Amino acid sequence: MSDMTPGTERWTIYCAAQNLPAVLNDPNRGKQTNFFTRTWGDSFVENSSIGKCPFLPDINYSHFETYLRKYGRRHRRHVRLSQAKLDGLRPRSRSTELVSTETNFETIPAIFLKPSLPLNDPIVFNTIFTSISNSKDAKSQQSGRLLQEQLSYYLDCVEEQIAIQVSQKSGAFFHAMTSHDTIMEQMGTASKAVQSLRTKVQNVDRTLAKDSLKLVGLARSRTNHILLLDKLKLMATVLQTQPTLQLLLSSSDFVAALELIASTQEVLAKELAGVTSLRHLPSQLKEMSRLIDKMLSTEFERYAAADLHRPLSASVEVLEPERLVSLVAGLLRQSHLHFLEVYKQEAITAAQTVLKQLVIEQLATVEDDMEHCLTGSGEAPLTLDSAQWLKVLALASEALIKLIRRVHAVHDVIRNTADVSAGLLDVSEFGERFLSLTEHTRVKLKLEDLLSSVCDYCHERLASLVSTQSDKQPINSAQITDLSDIVENFTSVCENVCGRQSPALRAAFKIQAGNYVHKFHSQRKSKLTLLLDAERWKVAEVPPEFQILVEKISSDKPMNSIPSSPITENGVIVNATKATSALKIGTQEYVTVGTVLMLIRLVSEYCVCAYDLPVLACVIGRNLTELLRTFNSRSCQLVLGAGALRTAGLNTITSTTLALTSRALQLVLWLIPHIRAHFKNISNELLVSMDTVERDIGHHIQQLETKVLSIMNTLLGDQLNEWDAKPPVPSKAFRNVSKHLTKLHEAVKPVLPDEQVSDIYEVIHHNFKSRLRDEIIKMNIQNNGGPQHGVVTSEILFYLETMKSLKVLPDKFISNKAMDDIWNR
Repeated sequence: MSDMTPGTERWTIYCAAQNLPAVLNDPNRGKQTNFFTRTWGDSFVENSSIGKCPFLPDINYSHFETYLRKYGRRHRRHVRLSQAKLDGLRPRSRSTELVSTETNFETIPAIFLKPSLPLNDPIVFNTIFTSISNSKDAKSQQSGRLLQEQLSYYLDCVEEQIAIQVSQKSGAFFHAMTSHDTIMEQMGTASKAVQSLRTKVQNVDRTLAKDSLKLVGLARSRTNHILLLDKLKLMATVLQTQPTLQLLLSSSDFVAALELIASTQEVLAKELAGVTSLRHLPSQLKEMSRLIDKMLSTEFERYAAADLHRPLSASVEVLEPERLVSLVAGLLRQSHLHFLEVYKQEAITAAQTVLKQLVIEQLATVEDDMEHCLTGSGEAPLTLDSAQWLKVLALASEALIKLIRRVHAVHDVIRNTADVSAGLLDVSEFGERFLSLTEHTRVKLKLEDLLSSVCDYCHERLASLVSTQSDKQPINSAQITDLSDIVENFTSVCENVCGRQSPALRAAFKIQAGNYVHKFHSQRKSKLTLLLDAERWKVAEVPPEFQILVEKISSDKPMNSIPSSPITENGVIVNATKATSALKIGTQEYVTVGTVLMLIRLVSEYCVCAYDLPVLACVIGRNLTELLRTFNSRSCQLVLGAGALRTAGLNTITSTTLALTSRALQLVLWLIPHIRAHFKNISNELLVSMDTVERDIGHHIQQLETKVLSIMNTLLGDQLNEWDAKPPVPSKAFRNVSKHLTKLHEAVKPVLPDEQVSDIYEVIHHNFKSRLRDEIIKMNIQNNGGPQHGVVTSEILFYLETMKSLKVLPDKFISNKAMDDIWNR
């Protein structure tokens, strides 16, 4: 085979298309009679052509011609004799034989012609042995013999058919027997070839297949051993979880312990699922996780108590920040946000404890024989006086500020830890970002609620302390100022910490300050009313401190204090100026009464009070407006309503009284713009209600002028009614007119400004001319140069001389020609 021609492939066992067992056992071919003699054709031909063997000669038809000639005649004669012998053996015709055969086969039941005959099947058994029963009578025995005869008949028919078939195929059978030796020899050769081929195939299988397959198996086995080793190492690592957890918990590394538990549980669920030896480990890890939760809660409660209840004199920085970070991170890792509520309650408890301790210490300084009781919230009893109460407030405010800053420091640490846990800060403190953005938002809101709740509670407790001050223990202006500073300081600190305002303390302070302002206003209103009722409406001297006070008011700067009196040394006034008769404001001088001077001081006290209590500036402004309205209305009742005759014992309301009242009201009008500016600088309060007071005072001043003019008109009109244009000149009536004008001038000139005096006399002059014209018309005096005209002219000249001597009117009103219009009718 190795010497095959080039271009042909080497034939192997795998090139075989058919084999002998396959052909013999093929059920589709049926029984083959010409198995050994037929030509098999393409169905038994190899797929690949086998080349000629070079060692065999080329055999052709000529090599068989001698054999065919020698044995051809013999063969033909043998065939002829065989055919004649077969014809002699046939007793019947072919058709008769076929009919007989078919008849014999029809008599045989179909059950015997089937491929199998299962007699263990009851149906088959009963079908064959129909007459057999349990009884052993003679009839049953006869039926058995009959069945045996039938079966023998069926067997004879079958054997007969076999004999017929053998006789028909005898030629082929004998031919096969003659070629048996050759076939056996060929089969032996083929068997040896097959044996050799099998040996070669076994060698090939051993050298090419089994070793390769063995290598594949060894590689797979090696891989499996490596996987097994990894599993064993993983199991060894998992078994070290509990000792590692103990070590981490001893060092308070709760986050690492929880992460180790989580990773171990994940490995057990995925990598080591189904391992029998580790079946109890997940439940143990779960129990360990619960234990860590309990440890975290307990440790955080202890930390909160230790941090919040330590002395306030200590630093406001966080106590053991590493421990706090570890606890907070562990609690956030477990998504347990209840610890913020625990810390809030602990902070509230600490605030209660601080307040109670402060009150106890303050009460220890009070008289020993007094019994004191404390409420649960640390409120002070009513036995503390104003100074002690204010001291408690100051100490409580300072202590609560320290406590709030301590809470804020812890808040910052928790917030920073939450940011790191959520990955918002680039800090590699934790290996895993275990906090989601939703949970981080929840933590942020709870932290804001923590600060707000603590600040609100502290505000409420301080508000309760502020509310304990009763009216029986009043506070002065200095104490209310100190209280305002305490409230503002504490409120600003809380606003900086929690970012919003807490209304409780401000509301309590407003109530307390409102009570103070109300009492302040009531006292000064009563004082002003008493001063007005006792006022005799005479010009008062102005002490120097009032001049200084007015100058400070006129500076339009916020008034934060009332100027003190001149300095005294050993009872002697140093650098003191004498009292003046009027207040100098700019170019004007205000002659006023003592009540107005006290009113200026009261107004200054209101301004200072508003400066000290800006939160109640609007209330103080309304009270000051009411005070000015009270002054205006009460002075109107006393002067215009003649109430002073009863309250102060005055005999009459003179022009001087009216002038002093008018000038006093003018001074009040001067104060109003400065009051507005002061309140606007403090709290942007415009004091709209002051406009009404300003209008009322202006109307009151007009009424006073009208009253003066009315008095003069009455006096002058009465004199003109008594006047008769007869000598002597000047008549008594005109002398009285001159006397009244002079007295009025003496009354108003020192009090009112020259412009106002001139306006008053101008109105009086016009009214006098009008009344004089009426009298001239009534007397029918003509401007004809007669005796009566001369008398009237002389009277007018006397009147003009009086007006010129007073110097209250310009020349155009008191010239001779200015009186010519009285003759016009």
